[in-house]
Amino acid sequence: SLLCLIPFIHVLSVSISGNGAVMSNQVFLIPKDVNLDAYKTVFGDATMMRSLWFTVFVTVAFTALGMFLTICGAFALSRKRLKGRKVIGVIFLITMYFTAGIIPDYILMSQLHLINTAAVLILPLAFSAYNLIILRTFMQNSVPQSLEDAAIDGCNDFIVLVRIVLPLSVPVLATLALFYAVGRWNTFQDALYFITKSPLKPLQLKLYELVNAAGSNSSVSQEVAGESMQAEEVLKSACIMFATIPIVIVYPFIQKYFVKGVMIGAVKE
Repeated sequence: SLLCLIPFIHVLSVSISGNGAVMSNQVFLIPKDVNLDAYKTVFGDATMMRSLWFTVFVTVAFTALGMFLTICGAFALSRKRLKGRKVIGVIFLITMYFTAGIIPDYILMSQLHLINTAAVLILPLAFSAYNLIILRTFMQNSVPQSLEDAAIDGCNDFIVLVRIVLPLSVPVLATLALFYAVGRWNTFQDALYFITKSPLKPLQLKLYELVNAAGSNSSVSQEVAGESMQAEEVLKSACIMFATIPIVIVYPFIQKYFVKGVMIGAVKE
């Protein structure tokens, strides 16, 4: 717990401390010369707020699409009557070990005309074979086949999925939704490669650019950079908190499902 909390508290303390105290290394866990100037700068930056709302949109759309694809794929592969399901499962598994690489990915995105679009941040990574395997295994082992057999005479596959399988799968679904949302929220590499227009830059990419800018300024002599270096260190911490707090706020609402979901299958009689 301390390994997780101490860095978080340190960044929070730096973000609300005075520039001089930060540059003289006086701030560790307790803020010095408390002020909210950095947060005023962040919330006053129209580009940062636009990136926040754009990132929220992309994360929600990405999670919804990813869960839809994962649920459909896992349910089909968990049914024994699906012919060739083992071969299909192996094909999905292969994608976890082999990728084409950055250059072929960029060429593909370019030929599909997805460069500098919101779709390039949603479609390519929307399906996770790892999450599919987790959900498929749960549906095979934890959803009794007798329930489906009892309903099969009066229900089609869609009704069985919606009314029987999904209600019994809430913990693992919440866990996978959190995986998708946190993964998309924290990822910036695809945006770094495929996005050049400022309005389409997600929050994490903006933060990455800010950290790089702060790093480049560190090579300038303090006599020249001086106050701007101080301000950037505090501003960088404020932006980190700005990007972290939204996803932290979401977690408590699904914590009980997450804890139960990750423990599924841990103990067998």
